[in-house]
Amino acid sequence: MDTNHTFAVCAYKESEYLEECIQSLENQSVKSNIILTTSTPNDYIRGICEKHNLEMLVNNGEKGIGGDWNFAYNSAKTPLVTIAHQDDIYLENYLKEILDALENAKDPVIAFCHYAELRNAKQVFDNRLLKIKKLMLSPLSLRFNQNKKFFKRLVISYGNPICCPAVTYVKAKVGSSPFSNDFGSNIDWQQWERLSKLDGSFAYTSSQLMCHRVHEGSTTSELINDNSRTDEDYEMLLRFHSKPVAKFLIKPYSKGQESNQL
Repeated sequence: MDTNHTFAVCAYKESEYLEECIQSLENQSVKSNIILTTSTPNDYIRGICEKHNLEMLVNNGEKGIGGDWNFAYNSAKTPLVTIAHQDDIYLENYLKEILDALENAKDPVIAFCHYAELRNAKQVFDNRLLKIKKLMLSPLSLRFNQNKKFFKRLVISYGNPICCPAVTYVKAKVGSSPFSNDFGSNIDWQQWERLSKLDGSFAYTSSQLMCHRVHEGSTTSELINDNSRTDEDYEMLLRFHSKPVAKFLIKPYSKGQESNQL
């Protein structure tokens, strides 16, 4: 077991995909600690915890996505933590390759991989959106670019190509309770923007080592449906560009949101 790393699973209500996520963490080629956190304790989650010998840690503090992620992040007592979303799965070499990326990086802040999608229970490794995001991240494929603020900010300046559950955090660099409830959808993009200003590397591997599930019940899909996502995207683009440029970029970027729905 890698005693330096923890998978912190965020469980919410009664997701039919939760156990599949946990099983993918148990099947990692490098074994690690696994904890489960929730702000909605129930018999369904409790039963899965008992089956997999996991303690159910209950968030009785700040609620919302930011509060839940902070609780999961802070509950991990190891220097490295990956916040696993209950609907997603991790391929068996995720942790192995992430640890390799961290070891080879200069003063890493986070480490992350490219990802695939789960659509209707099928793993999708190649579509237009995934190609675009891989292209956006390509400057970080060169290791000597990973610790340069220009390139860290460049890759996130035209959108958010980093898949949040694919990220492992170096807690000594990121700090405690790093997430904010200012946004409903772009909590992660907001975080990358903050971290891009720090000294240190965004360690990246272009290998697709986890699968992000796309389904109608996801929070992202709900936010897209009521246009909250578009408002947040525009606000994030303003952190990198002038208003005219941000207004120009938001139209094609909003069109790409259709890929987050079935």
